[in-house]
Amino acid sequence: MTHRQYQVSAAGDQRRPPPSVEMNPLCLLLAFAAAAQAIDIYLIDKPDIKLSLQNNQYGGLNIILERNGLTEVISVIGRLTGTVKDMVKNGDVVIQFSNDTTLRLNAQEIAGEKKGHVITVRWEAPKTVRLEDCANLGLGHWYGGPQQKRQYWPIERLVLPNYSYITKEADNCGVAEPYWLSSEGLFYYFDKKVPLFVDQNDLEKHAACFIAQIKPPYSSKRERNFLVYAIGIFDDVKQAHQYAVEKYLLKPVGIPDERMIQFPIWSTWARYKRSVSHNVVLKYAEEISGYGFPNSQLEIDDLWEVCYGSQTVDVRRFPNLKTTVDALKAKGFRVTMWTHSFINKGCEPWYSEAKAKGYLVSSVYGSVETSWWNDNDTTTAYIDFTNPEARQWFVRRLQALKDAYGIDSFKFDGGETSWSPQIPVLKGDIMDQPGIITADYVREMAKFGPMVEVRTGYRTQDLPVFVRMIDKDTYWTFENGLPTLVTTLLQMNINGYPLVLPDMIGGNGYNEPPSKELFLRWLQANTFMPSMQFSYVPWDFDNETIAISKKYVELHARYAPEIIAACRRATVDGSPVNPPIWWIAPNDTTAFDIWDEYLLGENILVAPVLERQARARDVYLPAGTWLAQGDPARRVRGGDWLRNYPAPLDTLPYFIKVK
Repeated sequence: MTHRQYQVSAAGDQRRPPPSVEMNPLCLLLAFAAAAQAIDIYLIDKPDIKLSLQNNQYGGLNIILERNGLTEVISVIGRLTGTVKDMVKNGDVVIQFSNDTTLRLNAQEIAGEKKGHVITVRWEAPKTVRLEDCANLGLGHWYGGPQQKRQYWPIERLVLPNYSYITKEADNCGVAEPYWLSSEGLFYYFDKKVPLFVDQNDLEKHAACFIAQIKPPYSSKRERNFLVYAIGIFDDVKQAHQYAVEKYLLKPVGIPDERMIQFPIWSTWARYKRSVSHNVVLKYAEEISGYGFPNSQLEIDDLWEVCYGSQTVDVRRFPNLKTTVDALKAKGFRVTMWTHSFINKGCEPWYSEAKAKGYLVSSVYGSVETSWWNDNDTTTAYIDFTNPEARQWFVRRLQALKDAYGIDSFKFDGGETSWSPQIPVLKGDIMDQPGIITADYVREMAKFGPMVEVRTGYRTQDLPVFVRMIDKDTYWTFENGLPTLVTTLLQMNINGYPLVLPDMIGGNGYNEPPSKELFLRWLQANTFMPSMQFSYVPWDFDNETIAISKKYVELHARYAPEIIAACRRATVDGSPVNPPIWWIAPNDTTAFDIWDEYLLGENILVAPVLERQARARDVYLPAGTWLAQGDPARRVRGGDWLRNYPAPLDTLPYFIKVK
């Protein structure tokens, strides 16, 4: 049974579904009937929109939306709160429950260019009480949510079983903004004080249950439990998102370095892994220049240190790093270096110094030991970036490195909350933990300037630096492979992070290096994204690969002014740099479900080939007139599908809208 079939009469009583339709668990969840103490009140009562609160016979309260001739249960709230003790409506609606839990609801009408309503939902309960409100995902398609290794788009396809909503390495969850956006013009946004878990498509199918519970990874020192969030109701998805950006998600205050946008970053990581040295990086630079490719910079990745966390150059690899850097700059390269938020046990004397001074994150049990991907048969510790003195200790050593060797900037790895020993004891407001360590880390590192890249974010959309996608795998599949390059781009943009640095072209090669075909399709998919990052190189394949690669590096550089303009627009109004295609067609129901196309700004549509051995693909174009491949002689009318659009190995399908 679809949500459209499940109607409510004007009197608010249940209409039974047709006998031939089976009631699934979500339909049972959304059913409502009389209860011991009836709740039936309007939060919004306008001629064109009504929002009411009514009892749910299986526990809790239904929030029911009536507009555009449809009546739908958009969410079920307070499923575990028990019996209503008292209710008062005096502007706000305040409901007191028998278990010392209070619900306060406030409805605000939004006037101006973006017209709508925002409902503030505020639950407060004893710390032992679990709070749970469930959104009906049957209402259209959904966007936002957590960054994931299997990054499905739209996100109603994700399964999240009682998922702790923090930044974490698991599932590639580097960005975990508490934001769900519906194609129907609804959004949910959660306050930072909420100890949030999400159970999506697990306990209830077609539902996202938002749970506040004081249990790991949240500190038991919290004195009360809160589930506080906003529900936005607007005419369409674009207006809803624009309001959410303005009110909650914020927008970047500046843009990254323009040379990083225009020309490729060349990283040693995927090609050389830990085998870096003076000779290796100089040979790499010579190859890049010799084959005629431009650059923004060369990034020296991984094991240049004597030990992880020392921030001290290993002279066995780089006998004189200043000489290395000077040689690279003489070849026209700027130089950046990889660094991270950890220090390995046994990395002396730096580990002991940091531990003695209280600069390492400690658990409630007094342990500073944790793990990361470069443990090297020992343990590691996480620098406590919530401690101002620890931040300055870390920054001073990096600045000394930068000054001594002429390093231009840094690639900052790690920073997610999950690296902390559990449960972490951090500085600052207990209600903002553990997520605050991610925010404090990336905010401090962003001070190194516009060439910085980080890989995680927590309410840090305002920073003017690139946020890199967490490492992609060299696959054709949704197992963190090529398709997720596009879906992660969309996920990050709609979470308010428009300054996206795509991961290495071809992936990281943890399983095996990319094939020629995968390398080229990855490069093409990346072309209209904000930056290009190579590690595997075209000349490892053949002359055809070199020629095609140059074609798309040049195409990216040619459209760099458009990319820069889109980045600058993001600083003004928070618009995504690479939005989903519904951004220019917010009432086009076909556009809502498109995951394998994206826009640059509002006038360039990109439809990369993401399937192995495909030499054509279907392309959906929103309404308007489009120039295929930007060619004025190839005008195409939008509002429909182009079936079997030709895309041989050297072709990236893209279209420019006629203004």
